[in-house]
Amino acid sequence: MNQPKEILKKYWGHDSFRDLQEEIIQTVLDKKDTVALLPTGGGKSVCYQIPGIISEGVCLVISPLISLMKDQVESLQKKGIQAITLESKLSTDDIVMLFDNLKYGNAKFLYISPERLQSSLIIQKLKELNISHIAVDEAHCISEWGHDFRPSYRQIKNIRQFFPDTNIIALTATATKKVIDDIKENLEMPQTSVYKKSFYRDNLAYQVFTKENKLERLVQILVKNPTPTIVYVNSRKKTEELAKYINSKGFKTVSYHGGMSAEDKLSSFNYWMSEERPIIIATNAFGMGIDKPNVRIVVHMDLPYSIENYIQEAGRGGRDGNKAFSVVLQNESDILAFKKNTIDQIPSMDEIKDVHKKLYKFFHVAKGEKVEESLDFNFQEFCDRYELKPRKTVTILGILKNHGIIDLNQKFLRKSRLQIIMPSQQLMSFKSKNQLTMSLIELLLRSYGNIFHHEVKISEFILSKKLKTTSTRVKKVLQKLDDKKVIKYKEVNSNQDLFLLLPREDDKTINRFAKNIKGYIHQQQKKAKDLIRFVQNDHVCRSQQILYYFDEETSASCGMCDVCIRNKSTKTKDLSKQIIEFLGKEKLFSHTEIIEHLEADEESILIHLRNLLKKDIISITEDNKLYMK
Repeated sequence: MNQPKEILKKYWGHDSFRDLQEEIIQTVLDKKDTVALLPTGGGKSVCYQIPGIISEGVCLVISPLISLMKDQVESLQKKGIQAITLESKLSTDDIVMLFDNLKYGNAKFLYISPERLQSSLIIQKLKELNISHIAVDEAHCISEWGHDFRPSYRQIKNIRQFFPDTNIIALTATATKKVIDDIKENLEMPQTSVYKKSFYRDNLAYQVFTKENKLERLVQILVKNPTPTIVYVNSRKKTEELAKYINSKGFKTVSYHGGMSAEDKLSSFNYWMSEERPIIIATNAFGMGIDKPNVRIVVHMDLPYSIENYIQEAGRGGRDGNKAFSVVLQNESDILAFKKNTIDQIPSMDEIKDVHKKLYKFFHVAKGEKVEESLDFNFQEFCDRYELKPRKTVTILGILKNHGIIDLNQKFLRKSRLQIIMPSQQLMSFKSKNQLTMSLIELLLRSYGNIFHHEVKISEFILSKKLKTTSTRVKKVLQKLDDKKVIKYKEVNSNQDLFLLLPREDDKTINRFAKNIKGYIHQQQKKAKDLIRFVQNDHVCRSQQILYYFDEETSASCGMCDVCIRNKSTKTKDLSKQIIEFLGKEKLFSHTEIIEHLEADEESILIHLRNLLKKDIISITEDNKLYMK
């Protein structure tokens, strides 16, 4: 048995492929480099798994998340297909044994993170294997223009020198043309077959509603649609607070966020999958690798980070092909908060130069000096000394790292964990002569609603600021409370090794990378503004707006988004008709003149102009003048 359809039937139980899957699979089997852009729920994994089963050797799968790799491995193993993931805690002996099993056993897939490819031992052991093809999952992480850039992905291309004749398939669910071009260039895939499935979902209704009382509207939605539902919020605290509120209204709800223990995450996930509790309130930590086909409602209570994030999250609804709804509940406060938390956190060139200069000052590095050894870096102390905003500084350090100016393990963002283990009634009678101790307990109770039931992540530095003391004193108090069995406290040393990779030249260093950095800043600003424009544009079909963003042309409205429904009910005059009437004066007009004349935003007019050109209703001259045909 070696035909793709036979494999699909045997292991997946399907008689036919989805759009583009068969073509992609054949291209991989033909040993050609491939880029596959299949929106969320489009069946990307099958595109490399079936060739991996058919081909001799081992398929190397590079994936960004441990949890996602484990899910994929478990799914393959349940089908009777041998697959292995290279976990981070393996010893050298364990790694050697694992690769021996791959070399002499029947395993068909090896899942690995991009970071592990930087290990000389791993590379040496990979060279001993017969690699059938290499699959790069979530390939948009390669691109700085993508929505989830990871510097380690930029190093994947180095593997080509060891496997020059092995083809690569790069897979992603969300990518613009610019991101696809960046993927091809970085992975050194000049002769690449690109397969791109339309982002159009004929069963998914995108709806954006402006509501001051979003909680009331959410309850109305849940009452009207008693079906499996995902509700996205933007903070861990909100997941627990909203789940508690929704449960109080008689619904069966669980929460899910990145700060939960693995056991609690699994418990929430299983409750939701079994539909014992069909509503899950989650941060965007929930979703990647989640495949529940009958989700009918996806609600965003807070604005998503970007249109790419939105499409991935909304796309988890209606994977069974039946109608589903993506609902964004927003108001002016959300727009202001988004601008403050996203756009305002994008650094300027001057801010990047300032932080870069202060890094060298922080370690007393003289101009022209090159520091060879690692430096002990305390992020909170650095921000405190120079009165820097931590979130924006994290972004700047990431930019400096991405451009090879510094190297810094992202673990500097790790936080200590804490849980109150003394029963609440007993804690209420707990007394201490130390005023700081009592103030700290009160602060913890105010700040963390679920601290009796779950470990929470804390920042001793932030706690100390609120209590107007030092983080050292806070740590001592927490340790004493741990000794008295009031809390369980796991302190994390936030100091990390920092490498200053270049001599100190201050602005001169940044100026060498200015073009790329400015391009990155502009792209991040554009993504944020595009998201706001999408939310606020209530006169162009939501699907048309999304397709336009991803460089797709369409002439048809979806007929089921909030804009289309409103247009049907109010019989609003179509913008295309306004353009036709304006051009009907037998004159030539530029698109700028049309935009100036009509009372609509530029993006909406351009979408309608493209549609009219595609329908051959209007035409354009060589000097870009538009006219009626």
